[in-house]
Amino acid sequence: MLYAEDLHPGTLFELGSTKVSREEILDFGRRFDPLPLHTNEDAAAASRFGGLIASGFHTAALLQRLVVDAVLSRAALIAGRELGPVRMRAPVRPGDVLHGSMEIMEVRPRDDGTAVVRSRGTLTNDSGTVVMEVQGETLWEQRPAGESASGAV
Repeated sequence: MLYAEDLHPGTLFELGSTKVSREEILDFGRRFDPLPLHTNEDAAAASRFGGLIASGFHTAALLQRLVVDAVLSRAALIAGRELGPVRMRAPVRPGDVLHGSMEIMEVRPRDDGTAVVRSRGTLTNDSGTVVMEVQGETLWEQRPAGESASGAV
């Protein structure tokens, strides 16, 4: 289990990768962001982007999945507190493989046994282009009194 004390500014978590399919882009777009760029291949081809692109919300959801799988699923996380700024740097296209990372920027312990953790998540494509950056703030548990870093008492 990761507790707030295990995190330090500069700690970098490599989150793994995910491949974005045409079908996922169309499905997410139809369900949650029905703009032609995300739902209509002909309209997207005629756009400034020259083809279908993933919604920014879809891209953010992909990053969230990578963060949960690699870090938060083993964390003493209480809840998210803040999200932003979110910067969409480049379009995400069908077939892109996105690689995620999360850097700890700040850890602020509080008197109630919790800590506020500020982090930055980044997604890059196979070309090394940053497609999304987002900062967030989460609330974590501090390690219970008497428990060592290995989890043993």
